[in-house]
Amino acid sequence: MDISPTADGAPLDTVLLRTFLEVVDSGSFATAAERLALTPSAVSGHIKRLEQIAGVSLLARTTRRLELTQAGETLYAYGRNILDLEREVRAKLRGAPLRGLLRVGASEDFAGTWLPQVLQRFRQWHPEATIDLKVGITADLLRQQERGRLDLVFGKQCSRVGRGGELLWEEPLVWAFAEDQALDLEQPVPLAVFPDPCIYRESSIGALNKSGRAWRVVFESSSMAGCLSAARSGFAVTVIADSQRAEGLRVLGSKEGLPALPVARFFAFARSDTPASAALIDAARRAGQQGRFSPRTLRG
Repeated sequence: MDISPTADGAPLDTVLLRTFLEVVDSGSFATAAERLALTPSAVSGHIKRLEQIAGVSLLARTTRRLELTQAGETLYAYGRNILDLEREVRAKLRGAPLRGLLRVGASEDFAGTWLPQVLQRFRQWHPEATIDLKVGITADLLRQQERGRLDLVFGKQCSRVGRGGELLWEEPLVWAFAEDQALDLEQPVPLAVFPDPCIYRESSIGALNKSGRAWRVVFESSSMAGCLSAARSGFAVTVIADSQRAEGLRVLGSKEGLPALPVARFFAFARSDTPASAALIDAARRAGQQGRFSPRTLRG
């Protein structure tokens, strides 16, 4: 693709930049168009214009997929900061920051891994807002939300969570085990799992059953810290999202006779569309997506 900078050295347009980030985050032009209330051709035009302004290709196009170029990776990282600063400035200029109480529910793994980043971002934008947090299993939290006890729930989708939420991000699941111990390949796979229903549990047992590998549950806990401790000690194998890997753990795979796992999808379930919920959802999406996958692979 032949791209040259515009003669007047035009500054980066935040509208075009927002479209670019949405394409990367959503994984496709079509999904980005839907989220931005634009046509796919308009989204394509925004990307083309942004590439002309930048003077470089941002997306490498093949017959089956889109990938960020090195320049695209750079712009994505800086673009997040640019839009965050713009959001912060607008909030300060309006002089009317969000106030009041937001009742939030979060799955235990979400609360322990990503929530600190979410709250940090939200606090920067809305220092006068208050959050009341409850941690639990996604299905239970959604039942509390239906009873009017929670405004917003962050969690994973599973077979017993039938209602639709807003997709924040998705990432691979992996088998995690102690890095300094060997797994006995002659024995059924010892599993550390969350209570049912849980997408980690469903994915691990389903994959093992499909592959014909024997297994048994030797450790069950509603705490992510508990499951990670069981894995780190060599007591059991557990399934986690790829970004949850920590010191003392290694990833198991085909060498240990373990099947491939599907991706996990993380959602936000809002009781109603309020400015406070929208702001916290946006902070969660950015915390989960920023720098998580490199190089990024996008669907065409």
